[in-house]
Amino acid sequence: MAKPISKREITRLPKANYEDIRSSLKTGDLVFCSGNYYFSKVIQYFTKSVWSHVGVIYKDEQLGRVLILESEVGIGVRLAPVSKYLKDYHGRNKPYKGNIVVANINPHVDVKQVNNAISFGLDELTKPYDNFEILRIMIRILFRITRRTRDRKYICSELIDACYHKAGLKFSIFDNYISPYDIWRDSKVEMVARIL
Repeated sequence: MAKPISKREITRLPKANYEDIRSSLKTGDLVFCSGNYYFSKVIQYFTKSVWSHVGVIYKDEQLGRVLILESEVGIGVRLAPVSKYLKDYHGRNKPYKGNIVVANINPHVDVKQVNNAISFGLDELTKPYDNFEILRIMIRILFRITRRTRDRKYICSELIDACYHKAGLKFSIFDNYISPYDIWRDSKVEMVARIL
């Protein structure tokens, strides 16, 4: 289990040079973001966590690319190069505004399971972001309403949960929704390095 962590503790972690650890990243590693954007802060507030986003690494060895499979606000399910987060987030010639930490799923998870998870996620490419799910989560938190039925739209943590669920791995859900923090504190997740 990745230990609970504060924003201050994240910024105190030594920052690994991405180029130095790039070759050790592998398909199935998780990318956790602690954003300083308005929407990120809303997510952090309601989930009582520093994490506002989560994605999963897809490494294409033949092309030499390291990508993040994620569900992004206003875009939906996509693949984005990790380097875009570090240098040119959203095409603005600036890095992601916040911190990024890479974690892995414990080694007892076999390659076939990870490949099944990623394969499912790739099949979901272009599915829309669930723009209203954050609002529904806030309402469920406030009124203690149970989880709704599953649709084909995703917030980031729902996508990662669905990918790994398809591979036979379930994350521990501590409430009636799954957040990046739920994935972070699952017993299968281990922190690797801070890259931003």
